[in-house]
Amino acid sequence: MPTPAAPSALGCKFLLSDAMDHPYLSIEDVVKDFSGVKAVNHVTLDIAKGEIFALLGSSGCGKTTLLRMLAGFEAPTSGRIVLDGVDLAAMEPYSRPINMMFQSYALFPHLSVWENIAFGLKREGMARDRIAARVDSMLKLVQLGAYAKRKPHQLSGGQQQRVALARSLAKAPQLLLLDEPLGALDKKLREETQIELSHIIRDVGVTCVMVTHDQEEAMTMASRIAVMSEGRILQVGAPSEVYETPATRFVADFIGNVNLMEGVLSVDESDHCVITCADCRHHVGHGITGTEGMAVAVAIRPEKIHLGRHAPADAFNRVEGAVKAMSYFGSFTVYHLALASGATLKVSVNNAQRHRDDEIAAGDRVWAHWSRSAHVVLTQ
Repeated sequence: MPTPAAPSALGCKFLLSDAMDHPYLSIEDVVKDFSGVKAVNHVTLDIAKGEIFALLGSSGCGKTTLLRMLAGFEAPTSGRIVLDGVDLAAMEPYSRPINMMFQSYALFPHLSVWENIAFGLKREGMARDRIAARVDSMLKLVQLGAYAKRKPHQLSGGQQQRVALARSLAKAPQLLLLDEPLGALDKKLREETQIELSHIIRDVGVTCVMVTHDQEEAMTMASRIAVMSEGRILQVGAPSEVYETPATRFVADFIGNVNLMEGVLSVDESDHCVITCADCRHHVGHGITGTEGMAVAVAIRPEKIHLGRHAPADAFNRVEGAVKAMSYFGSFTVYHLALASGATLKVSVNNAQRHRDDEIAAGDRVWAHWSRSAHVVLTQ
């Protein structure tokens, strides 16, 4: 399997495959310049109708600026944003067929749940009977019919989040924007709400673009993810694709836990390559069409590494180290191995048994080994 191509230095274009439907939302070479600083730097994206698409990145990467341009709160310096064939440039935020749900939910504290959901419909001048029917259907959708008369402060954080979602969906927008939708919830409630929220959005069938810095949130809710850094999109793909075959060192390190081992390409054949690193030699089950001697990195996820007391027979894909620390997470334990070069290798081991006869302890010398399909070779 070849190494994924790096994004062009002139721009980032991530389009739907020909096998998919025509894009519903097209972001075409969009730039947002703030006093010479490009917060969004030549971004091109195609998003399908009904898709839940996540913009994932750390603070300051440009994801929120891109979302604000979709909403109309910021105007692109250059480029176009087209929704269902309509260029949004000339449309004011309030006239766009788009609704945005903020992290703070922005519920009116003096209004009941019912009145919060009905607010936008009343502003549009919708008939009373239609408003009532629409609000009741939204309450049923988010399973809050029994809470219709309550004020926001009388609800839990998860319930407030569902009210905000119902209000956002009540006007039947063509595009739903979510800005850190679960950021105000505690960890356990956030995990429970991720699946619930994505199910509601998919049931309605609305196209959704969400912004988050939470990898788990993006991977749980989104059908595709765009990883952003310094205004550019580095990789777009399904959650499993981005996790298993990261395109760059940044993506590999940003998504989940990873061991990055720098080395040089020693052998490159059509069916395999060999990477020589400071602590070991990697035999990878595919070529990368590179140049021998070139600098590369090998990315290995901790859960793809095995631990043992004895050295494996294969001279490749193995390294000896001493256990310098252990992190217990209940269902799995992460072992931190000190290698000869001074580097640390993280190994994740499932705790399938309550007690093990060969329990590994701090200070033990062990061998880590992995298969020839466990690596990803990175040139960027």
